[in-house]
Amino acid sequence: MARISRQDLTQLVTRAVAPGVVVWAAIVGFGLLITGPLTGLSKSEESVNKTLASDRTPTWNTITMFWSHIGNTEYVIAVCILVSLILLWRTKDLLFSLVPVIAISLQATIFVLATLVIGRPRPKVSHLDPAPPTSSYPSGHVGASTALYLTFALLAQRIERTWLRVLTTVVCLLLPLLVTYARLYRGMHHVTDVSVGMLNGIVCALLAYAWYRHRARERDGAGARVRDAARSVTS
Repeated sequence: MARISRQDLTQLVTRAVAPGVVVWAAIVGFGLLITGPLTGLSKSEESVNKTLASDRTPTWNTITMFWSHIGNTEYVIAVCILVSLILLWRTKDLLFSLVPVIAISLQATIFVLATLVIGRPRPKVSHLDPAPPTSSYPSGHVGASTALYLTFALLAQRIERTWLRVLTTVVCLLLPLLVTYARLYRGMHHVTDVSVGMLNGIVCALLAYAWYRHRARERDGAGARVRDAARSVTS
């Protein structure tokens, strides 16, 4: 099992962290618009929340409670650690197993720093979940679940059995959508909150996965060069 090298960390900074700063700036810039010049958008958006709130039923309240929990910090971290350990055990590839950890860490950092700048109130409907101290914008639940499960979907493409690969991919892509609906239904976020949260999660998952793919190709190339050199010496 290869260790993490200085080059791995350098590439992580340039290929994931640095672009993440750009993502944060874009999220904050849009947040300043919708809480400033485009503040009227919040009023029009709340029609969605009010419609969903007016159609609530005890059954759907219970269902969406479970869906919302999928994006809870403690669940995301627990699932990430468990799956990452399983990936490390099965593949013996440390970088591969770290992709989910990098994706949710990058997403969480962008989310927290964005909420420190943007203090958007939550929709003016009854809230079915305790309101965290963070801003309504962007949605941390949606961002975290998207970053985690989209990463799983990308990594699942290595599964050889077609039915298992397809099933895993579909489930992983579905879960963030359930969280998104639940957060809207339960009155915790505006439409733009969950949209930007999902975008944050998507970008972070892609950045983490792209970093791994780049480093894997470089390592494979270096290994091939070493093998070719060894053959030339022994021939």
